[in-house]
Amino acid sequence: MHVKNAMSSLSYLIDFIHRPKYISTMKRLQAFKFELILSGVHLRELYCMAGSCRYVYNKALALQKERYEQGEKKLTYAGLCKLLTGWRDDPTLIWLKNSPSQALQQSLKDLERAYKNFFAKRADFPRFKKRGTRDAFRFPQSVKLDQANSRICLPKLGWIRYRNSRSIEGELCNVTVSRASDKWYVSIQTERNAPEPCHPSVTSIGVDVGVARFATLSDGTQFEAVNSFKKNHAKLAVCQRRLSKKTKFSSNWKKARLKVSRLHHDIANIRLDYLHKTSSIISKNHAVVCIEDLQIKNMSKSAVGTAALPGKNVRAKSGLNKAILDQGWYEFRRQLEYKQAWLGGEVIAVPAMYTSQTCPDCGHVEAKNRQTQANFVCVSCGYRNNADHVGAINILRAGHARLACGETVQSGRSMNQEPTEVTQALVA
Repeated sequence: MHVKNAMSSLSYLIDFIHRPKYISTMKRLQAFKFELILSGVHLRELYCMAGSCRYVYNKALALQKERYEQGEKKLTYAGLCKLLTGWRDDPTLIWLKNSPSQALQQSLKDLERAYKNFFAKRADFPRFKKRGTRDAFRFPQSVKLDQANSRICLPKLGWIRYRNSRSIEGELCNVTVSRASDKWYVSIQTERNAPEPCHPSVTSIGVDVGVARFATLSDGTQFEAVNSFKKNHAKLAVCQRRLSKKTKFSSNWKKARLKVSRLHHDIANIRLDYLHKTSSIISKNHAVVCIEDLQIKNMSKSAVGTAALPGKNVRAKSGLNKAILDQGWYEFRRQLEYKQAWLGGEVIAVPAMYTSQTCPDCGHVEAKNRQTQANFVCVSCGYRNNADHVGAINILRAGHARLACGETVQSGRSMNQEPTEVTQALVA
């Protein structure tokens, strides 16, 4: 009876997705990221701008902490901007005028956002920025784009060429310049009106993620784990040992540090590329995707413990944590959510309890059903299958049950650079 209700609810959802009730538009915010082609002069100026924005951020954060210790009220973004004018006029800080004021103001806006996230319990307390770590600054306006010649004009930097790998659609909103390893990138965020999407597929799928195998679908499709960190771990360890033997801040130390940074960047790019390919395949072929609502932060907590209460199996848990974080499950779910939103599909997150212990044939729940990591054998009816495949089937059924009860899980978390805002416009 529950399965019948779930299937009817699923059919209703799919019919609703594909029902042409009216023509509507969706306001889409999308970011296009490109690598910059820099000269020596531009490279110097980018480092200086990043340093100026970092200095303003840290100075404002120190001022806010000082006011808090003295029992005074926190300054707002407008109040910090007034102080910024005085800082730029200070003879000892005259070098701040070499950077656009709007980029410095955006650093103060980032600090204001960090405080809001802290008070909303979405993040930790704002921390001071370190030199050489996540260098970035943003321009909200006064940016010109020349796609025909693959170049962009930034305030006080002039025209800079970039590696044009795709066309940019929509009206330009803001531009963020960031550094990763020894390369600089420009992220161009645009806004455009797109027609309300209608998903090309009418099927639903359950996805079970794991460590030994990255993802298993309820139809039996398997995606092997890329394990980019594990494959490069030995090479990374060699580079880090060489770095530890160099004199700090010497020329050889900087070269060795750059090698470590490049390798970390390559590992992250390999993982991100695989996640994009996998999430695109799944989202394009299925209108409804059911996944586990995993708490990655809790699953990857350290087991070291304290001096009074030391942890157990610390080495084994450390290896498991590395394997979990090497998969990128959080990023995988984020990509599925925004890609399904763009395509007109739906992502349903279900609780992860007992999905790998429930028999999909008779419904018997028993921990002994999963005798090994890979094999599932029901102790009640003798049903046999791959454990990951069983988990994906149970996830799909749990998603159908949520639809039958009229429940869908909204993420409630940021989609980072690809948020989707929907505005419907009725057309006669």
